[in-house]
Amino acid sequence: MHTQIFVSTEFQKSAMDAEAAGMEEGKDMKNSVMCQLTDPEGTPLGPSMYLPQSAGPKELQQIVNQLLNNEEKLPYAFYVSNHELVVQLDSYLQNNKVSLEKVLTIVYQPQAVFRIRPVTRCSSTITGHTEAVLSVAFSPDGRQLASGSGDTTVRLWDLNTQTPLFTCKGHKNWVLCIAWSPDGKHLVSGSKAGELQCWDPQTGNPSGNPLIGHKKWITGISWEPVHLNAPCRRFVSASKDGDARIWDVSLRKCVMCLTGHTLAITCVKWGGDGVIYTGSQDCTIKMWETSQGKLIRELKGHGHWVNSLALSTEYVLRTGANDHTCKQYSSPEEMKKVALERYKKMRGNAPERLVSGSDDFTMFLWEPAVSKHPKTRMTGHQQVSY
Repeated sequence: MHTQIFVSTEFQKSAMDAEAAGMEEGKDMKNSVMCQLTDPEGTPLGPSMYLPQSAGPKELQQIVNQLLNNEEKLPYAFYVSNHELVVQLDSYLQNNKVSLEKVLTIVYQPQAVFRIRPVTRCSSTITGHTEAVLSVAFSPDGRQLASGSGDTTVRLWDLNTQTPLFTCKGHKNWVLCIAWSPDGKHLVSGSKAGELQCWDPQTGNPSGNPLIGHKKWITGISWEPVHLNAPCRRFVSASKDGDARIWDVSLRKCVMCLTGHTLAITCVKWGGDGVIYTGSQDCTIKMWETSQGKLIRELKGHGHWVNSLALSTEYVLRTGANDHTCKQYSSPEEMKKVALERYKKMRGNAPERLVSGSDDFTMFLWEPAVSKHPKTRMTGHQQVSY
């Protein structure tokens, strides 16, 4: 079964000509093609129809808007075999050697009705630090910003008013790293002196004395995901001294020291499966279990320092149970449950993936739970990948 669609005058005439040709058995159909429009789920939009091969995305948009009876003309993108259609049908058919004897399935997908414009101006300049700003981090609910500076202070900012909330003093050297707990109850900062300080974001006051243990400066901080443990108590810190340490903010002490790297640790991540990843200048990435601090696996492949790590689940790990609704939870158990649901939804059926950047100008994509070998090696940078 086929049908005829009326759009602009010129296109309408071509479509009618093609339709008439299709209705005459044995008629030459070289200038038209039988098409079936479907939504992304595969639901057909009306019956199949003959379209002139001169039709392109503009004409297809007219057809879709007409078939959907859209009062306001909406933009659509079109895909054939998972490739976006950006040319006329005849060009696509010729380039891909598509047979005209088969119905061509075209998937339409609605696009944003607004135009994305580049940022052309700064919305606010937040001043206060007297030396270079070395680290910044948004709170899990997106309402606050924390910044660490060479002036040895940590500052908390209200993002709604874009004004300062607290100036946190206590460090004796540059503040190099900052990390919020996923439940938003704690903020930890690490300094060039190798000490860590936990702060209360509600008051800006330190939560006890500095945490001492590292022999050199702090290079990274990462919290245990809230879906694994609520309320948040544990975080891991990495240092130039080559060690990673797990701390308990309730006990106010280091509960585990992860040793094994032969050079400085440059980055650290606490994954959603409860595994800690550390990248080092010894060119390796090590995986640690967190109950006893044992080494699980070592990932090798980079030819120079490992400078950075990123997880595919990082966003949901950092925000925990927080979403755009900013809902308040009555208990840690409820927060943990919601955070776990968000994590499972984000991860899906795929394993957690890890990307590493190196001084060898490359990035590696890993599936650490599946294999110790990289899934792919990504090249292209002409300088160091940070």
